[in-house]
Amino acid sequence: MRPRKDVATMDEYIKTFPKDVQSVLQDVRRTIRKAAPGVVETISYRIPTFKLDGKYLVYFAGYETHVGVYPAPKGDDAFQKRIARYRSGKATIRFALDEPIPHGLLEKIVKFRIQERQGKKKQ
Repeated sequence: MRPRKDVATMDEYIKTFPKDVQSVLQDVRRTIRKAAPGVVETISYRIPTFKLDGKYLVYFAGYETHVGVYPAPKGDDAFQKRIARYRSGKATIRFALDEPIPHGLLEKIVKFRIQERQGKKKQ
């Protein structure tokens, strides 16, 4: 369900989906913005992307049956257990469209990504 044409903005990207999926994608967008104040929205690899301090932080994309969030952060063992049912591959999180999006978990994913970014800055 990714757009068949290039889009320039997140709004354009979201509008390429059916209304019910648009609503889910807007909710995902709001959750990410809430978890990472100051992020900048852009499109990269033809999907919505959030940058923080000029660096890519997190991406999301809509598909026929799910919303993908990339990359999955490392986190501690408890966190890894919590995201295990949503993992798809090494760096992908998939939230099924036929289930409520776990926004609290999505917020934690974004916050872990911020911590990973900050850790890279210190090195």
